[in-house]
Amino acid sequence: MSKIHLALEKAEKERVAELNKKAAVSAAGDRPLESYPWPVTNPLVLEQSNIDKSLVAFYQPHSIISEQFRKLRTHLLRLNFSRSVKTIMVTSAVQGEGKSFVAANLAIGIAYDLHLHSLLVDCDLRNPNVGSLFGISNGNGIADYLIGRGSVADILVKTDLEKLSLIPSGTVPTNPSEIIGSNRMTTLVEELKTRYDDRFIVFDSTPLLATSDSGVLAKLVDGIILVVRAGSTPRETITQALTFLEKDKILGVVLNHVQFKAPGLFRRYFGASGYYAKNQYGYGQGKKNRPQVHKG
Repeated sequence: MSKIHLALEKAEKERVAELNKKAAVSAAGDRPLESYPWPVTNPLVLEQSNIDKSLVAFYQPHSIISEQFRKLRTHLLRLNFSRSVKTIMVTSAVQGEGKSFVAANLAIGIAYDLHLHSLLVDCDLRNPNVGSLFGISNGNGIADYLIGRGSVADILVKTDLEKLSLIPSGTVPTNPSEIIGSNRMTTLVEELKTRYDDRFIVFDSTPLLATSDSGVLAKLVDGIILVVRAGSTPRETITQALTFLEKDKILGVVLNHVQFKAPGLFRRYFGASGYYAKNQYGYGQGKKNRPQVHKG
């Protein structure tokens, strides 16, 4: 074995040791996080037909709907905050507002940026949706990791969109608020946020008025997006939900499911209605191949 090879081997061992040292956590009983990105183990190709077509930013990246998520991504990148905003919680006042739809398509939109990566984490441990949107019917997830069952590599899901990864909810726990508020969760969020500068982490959380989970997670993230269903959620309900959040963390409100009855209103907000050519999906011209998802 040459001296050069020995020197390289020694340098690599020192690098790994330094990474492990930085990843060590102070909370008693918590294990150090693995280096990120984590390796894929036992990759599983899921059935493409199970992937929900509401992931329009994945199926049809050039459609008018996808363009709105790119606008949302651009708005987030241009926000003038004194602090870095890398961890984003997407929530709503009540159930049925479309928060999971917004969180998933926003994460996909971020991943399409030339210089950014995104990680979508399902923190709605009571009524998880991220897994079903991407065709993941079972397996471990963040709930399992937080109670010490497995490593991050066991719950990370790779997609065929190179810069998008997922962490599903996993086994539905009996004490979701407690494990979301655990030291292990705090450490995980901080690690995800500080490891890389080009990575956004999007958390799909529970509705604010339905559970206490979202209030706990809100204290850990950098920013919050509130999803409101147009013509459905009363103004008083939204006002009440906002009292649960720190005002300086609110990045904005997404008005979902807007319907324009007059063509003039459509053109005012989106330009000419014929600009986006429709295809068999009805979304507009774009990617026709359905995405593959790999578990690892």
